[in-house]
Amino acid sequence: MTAPTAPITQDVLTIPRKLPEGGRTNIVGLTRDQLRAALIAAGTPEKQAKMRLGQIWQWVYHWGVRDFAAMTNLAKDYRALLAEHFEISVPDIVTRQISADGTRKYLLRIAGGHEVEAVYIPEEGRGTLCVSSQVGCTLTCSFCHTGTQKLVRNLTAGEIVGQVMLARDDLDEWPEPGEGSTGERLVSNIVLMGMGEPLYNFDNVRDAMKVVMDGEGIALGRRRITLSTSGVVPEIARCAEEIGCQLAISFHATTDAVRDRLVPINKKWNIETLLTTLRDYPKLSNSERITFEYVMLKDVNDSDADARRLVRLIAGIPAKINLIPFNEWPGAPYERSDWERIEAFADIVYKAGYASPIRTPRGEDIMAACGQLKSATERARKPAREIAAQAGL
Repeated sequence: MTAPTAPITQDVLTIPRKLPEGGRTNIVGLTRDQLRAALIAAGTPEKQAKMRLGQIWQWVYHWGVRDFAAMTNLAKDYRALLAEHFEISVPDIVTRQISADGTRKYLLRIAGGHEVEAVYIPEEGRGTLCVSSQVGCTLTCSFCHTGTQKLVRNLTAGEIVGQVMLARDDLDEWPEPGEGSTGERLVSNIVLMGMGEPLYNFDNVRDAMKVVMDGEGIALGRRRITLSTSGVVPEIARCAEEIGCQLAISFHATTDAVRDRLVPINKKWNIETLLTTLRDYPKLSNSERITFEYVMLKDVNDSDADARRLVRLIAGIPAKINLIPFNEWPGAPYERSDWERIEAFADIVYKAGYASPIRTPRGEDIMAACGQLKSATERARKPAREIAAQAGL
């Protein structure tokens, strides 16, 4: 098979969405400092701002309330003031599909009529929500369906937090107002592995995760949040210092020649540069280990030699290797490695002392598996040959 190539990642500056003039401010996604400033600007006395902030924060993020009128510990005239200046808005669910294995895929409409996808994956003892950070993607990774959709724009912090909130809505996970949490979390983990490259939308992702991690609201600790990057080297240290979540690297190859084809950002920051940066990440962020994601592509990156080279490359980095059987999509230029080949690869990595779980494909029947996410309208109007041509395959 002729090895596909993809264009080198562009240096792009995405244009932020222009907010409507004079519209109400969406509370969702504002950090505590931003919300406090907004409350004061709307007429909240400065001496009351801290208390009001705490009350509103708990209503929105602990109990999931969307109507100011229901915030019964606030005076009626103050609730009216809030309703005049603010809204509590999350993306709209266009469609919800439920896989045979229980995976839920949401097609979401955000401001401007754009669409993104989020996926909820229930597992034994945990539930993971896969969150998108951009509409489309600039990275053109040749094995990834999302990468065939051009970047439209970054998501706002509110649109990122909103994905968590609407999943909790759908799962009926909010406690009743006045009651504490039951302790059991259906959305117990978040992975920024949906559409887009999170580190190309750093500020909004950071602010969204500050909201999600806040102990008086959604309260998911940083160890329950994993950010997946293809290797935007300059932002990795910032991620450690300003977010401090777990880190996953979309690695997928053990030589620059192969990674240049699979993950074109490698032409900008190659394997050696990336690994040098990663060696500092665990101590900067207090993370236990870095996850290396490795999609298994038949006759491309799945040999015993690749496995041994992978082990040598990551030596000295606290790590685990997630082996991902390739999830095929219409027009995909690759095939999934044979199961015996994946197991042989995993065995070499495991015997070298690294955890090497083989990820069970989830949600394949609804195109919700890793690398398959793409807005349905984009997918519907492009034939396979056009998808392949757009990715430069």
